[in-house]
Amino acid sequence: MRVEDLAHRAASARCKLQITGIVQGVGFRPFVYRYAKAYRLTGTVLNNANGVTIELQGNENDLQAFITTLTNIPPPLARIDNVIHTSLPLVLGETGFDIIQSDASEQDNLTAQVAVSADKSTCQECLADMHNPKDRHFGYAFTNCTNCGPRYTIINALPYDRHNTSMANFKMCPDCARAYHDPLDRRYHAQPVSCPVCGPRLSLKTPQGQCIQEKGIQDEGANLSTDIAVLQAAAARLNQGQILAIKGLGGFHLVCDARNTQAVNTLRQRKQRQAKPLAVMMADIDMAKRYVTGSDAEWQVLSSQERPIVLMSSRAEHDLSLAVAPNLNKLGVFLPYTPLHHLLLSRFNGPLVATSANVSGEPIITDCAELISHLSHVVDAIVDHNRPILNGCDDSVVQIIEPHSLPAEVQVLRLARGYGPLSFPLDAPLTRSFLAMGAQQKNTVAFGFGSNVFLSPHIGDLFSVSAEHYFERTLATFTRLYQFAPNLILRDKHPDYAPSRWAEMQTETKQIPCLALQHHHAHVLSVMAINQYRDPVLGFSFDGTGLGDDGSLWGGEVLLTTLDKAERLAHFEPIALLGGEMAIKHPVRLLLALLFEQMSVDKVQALPLPILKSLSPNTLINLHKIWQNGSALKSSSAGRLFDALACALGLIETTLFEGQAGMAIEAAANRADALSLDTIKLNLPLKADQWCSSDMFKQIVELITAQPLTDHRRDAIARAFLHTLGDSLCDYAAKYKQLPTVLCGGVFQNKYLLEYCLSKLHRQGNRVLPSKHIPINDGGIALGQLWYGIHQNS
Repeated sequence: MRVEDLAHRAASARCKLQITGIVQGVGFRPFVYRYAKAYRLTGTVLNNANGVTIELQGNENDLQAFITTLTNIPPPLARIDNVIHTSLPLVLGETGFDIIQSDASEQDNLTAQVAVSADKSTCQECLADMHNPKDRHFGYAFTNCTNCGPRYTIINALPYDRHNTSMANFKMCPDCARAYHDPLDRRYHAQPVSCPVCGPRLSLKTPQGQCIQEKGIQDEGANLSTDIAVLQAAAARLNQGQILAIKGLGGFHLVCDARNTQAVNTLRQRKQRQAKPLAVMMADIDMAKRYVTGSDAEWQVLSSQERPIVLMSSRAEHDLSLAVAPNLNKLGVFLPYTPLHHLLLSRFNGPLVATSANVSGEPIITDCAELISHLSHVVDAIVDHNRPILNGCDDSVVQIIEPHSLPAEVQVLRLARGYGPLSFPLDAPLTRSFLAMGAQQKNTVAFGFGSNVFLSPHIGDLFSVSAEHYFERTLATFTRLYQFAPNLILRDKHPDYAPSRWAEMQTETKQIPCLALQHHHAHVLSVMAINQYRDPVLGFSFDGTGLGDDGSLWGGEVLLTTLDKAERLAHFEPIALLGGEMAIKHPVRLLLALLFEQMSVDKVQALPLPILKSLSPNTLINLHKIWQNGSALKSSSAGRLFDALACALGLIETTLFEGQAGMAIEAAANRADALSLDTIKLNLPLKADQWCSSDMFKQIVELITAQPLTDHRRDAIARAFLHTLGDSLCDYAAKYKQLPTVLCGGVFQNKYLLEYCLSKLHRQGNRVLPSKHIPINDGGIALGQLWYGIHQNS
């Protein structure tokens, strides 16, 4: 009897599985191939723009065992969102199982359904290859496999195949081609697969872009010794105190020796970054433990495959330059996540400042020519490579929230490499396609179509032409990848934001309907969205500023929130921004506005506050006149209260970067706890649904001026401020225990305040919706806008 007849006799069923989710570029097809062989099944598997399609034939029990294995134990980097099972007639004579060429034409819908995977850090197997002198990847800066390496940053189109990536022009050598086509090799269809013979290579350049001919560095040919020489030269320059730009996975870093104060200060001076803390890359966990302390959860996230920057507590004594994170007790640390970083740090053998190469406030630079144009004055040399970055992606920033008696949670502050693009399946398919434009600062964009929601990686602040171009390129990337055309656009209610203007232009030119949503309503909805929650919640939306429904500036809001509306139940007392934006830059103006609400100008002048003595009498009187005539904009922002307090306590004089006051107050509160300082009580009255901030600040100033302000007293007052905010919030939430609570907005990036609130809310029986991996700052606004749009009927 023929083999084909035996196969047909054994086969009793055939089916098709259409699988959506993160199923391309994660080793899914070789996984299917291996298990199909193990369960003696015949058929095919292919990638297409909808995901992965499998046809299987065999014994009914074996088919079911395969499906159970696939759904319960998928490949490590895969995420299965949906499996559509269809019975098929048997195919006579089929004897094998084949991986067939991807098909971009087989689309059941106009819009692609596959989720693009985020980039992942180098796996242990590839690290072993890189350090094995007998392996062909030894010392190679672009080693990868199906379990690690670039994904989003190199993709141009779906399906995720080599010709649709920035590796299209790198022809594989015979050894790489052999691995690429072997279903049993872990580099099977790893699209960026390469080696020193056929892959990308490094180059060392001057700040003006000329190649540097140092010993061992050659001009031509893919030569491993050349790449090693580049890394050795780079390490030597870093040891000399130079500043390098190094091209990584999603963009360039500016890098220097984190122990060299002169180098760090030079970087700050050249980049005009006066005080904002800098991230530090450590070679490994052992090195990191010399500089920071952490919980088990923090060490686990630091070493996870996402490899984010993790905010951790600094050790009291270390050899790191104090200029890295001035006056803070936290340090942003991360581990190497590409072969290049591993190889460089093994030669440098010390911690490196590694901050995004960008003009302040703008997106990360991805191209050497752009770097030369904008930052050649900052760097002493450039480590470049010739694998194009098609989609820029910054480093993710996270912190671990560990409230008393509650599980630890990852709070994502910047959604980027490793976590973004973020996607999740909806529990019901959409009948329309939606595009949400996000906020003006920390911008991301969100897409909803089919059964999926996507949130882009961090784009940044949109205050320049180049930033707006980056925003438009990101939109173009997702539009191209998913063949996406929105039926409805969502934007912020502020008409002058760059995303709002772009949205309105689409309405004018393409007649695409557009809806505007209030900023703080979107904050609350973003947390509802990631939990796919649709019932009312009690939202506390505390941030810097956002245009309110009444045309004033909001930022300290308690909102009874539904999918359709947000009722303003309570808020902080609106305070005059004396001089508008000047009040944010010079927070003494915020402090004065608070004091003028409670005291006469003569009493304010007489206060023995050092920050007030820095103002001339005429300046103070003129600011009082502005406050008195009511011409200044007012804001109910909780974030501005942090600025005013930090100023009153002498922690800051001018705001040099966003969140500076909050960081300083959190550090002070942590010191108060560490020293077990006596508790100070403050009162924040709630009058006519309005927290009287000025009353609390009168109490604070009385505490400051009643006796000399020692460091301990300063720290105790800072802690009392956070406790008072937290107590006021929890007391209000106690009246609404029947509703889930949402804590959102940039103020809740203050770890001390958030942990305090979560612990107390838990003790008093309030349920809190988690933010999961959605940024609670403006990086989550787009998702909230999208959730609103999805639930509008027209």
